[in-house]
Amino acid sequence: MTHAPMADLPTTPAQTAARVLLGSAMVLAGTSHLTVARDDFQAQVPVWLPLNKDFVVLASGVVEIGLGAALLALPRERRTVGWVLAAFYVAIFPGNISQYLSHQSAFGLDTDQKRLVRLFFQPVLVLWALWSTGAWPRRRG
Repeated sequence: MTHAPMADLPTTPAQTAARVLLGSAMVLAGTSHLTVARDDFQAQVPVWLPLNKDFVVLASGVVEIGLGAALLALPRERRTVGWVLAAFYVAIFPGNISQYLSHQSAFGLDTDQKRLVRLFFQPVLVLWALWSTGAWPRRRG
């Protein structure tokens, strides 16, 4: 019995649903970067980052829309997109840490406890991106 290479293994219906949900959420979040939540997202830009906060928010919003759209529209590239999205979540994590350390309120995160709890959600997003796209290696049966 031969096994399909990892690149050829289809995702399960649960993974596909999770990928579509994540892609939709990314497009929505990216759109909010560009519109209604610009100020809130600026609270997550680290003070030590030598770039204009609004530029960072707008640029990251465009990236989020692109990654979300790729999750939805490029199923054959889902594993690559999954790895890129996971790397993006790791890259923006310092913003979440900065929001916690600088006591910046945004998105209802108005206490240190809420901001601390938010930090633990970032690894969940990384795992979600990898699992839902099939990028995370799984056992072949």
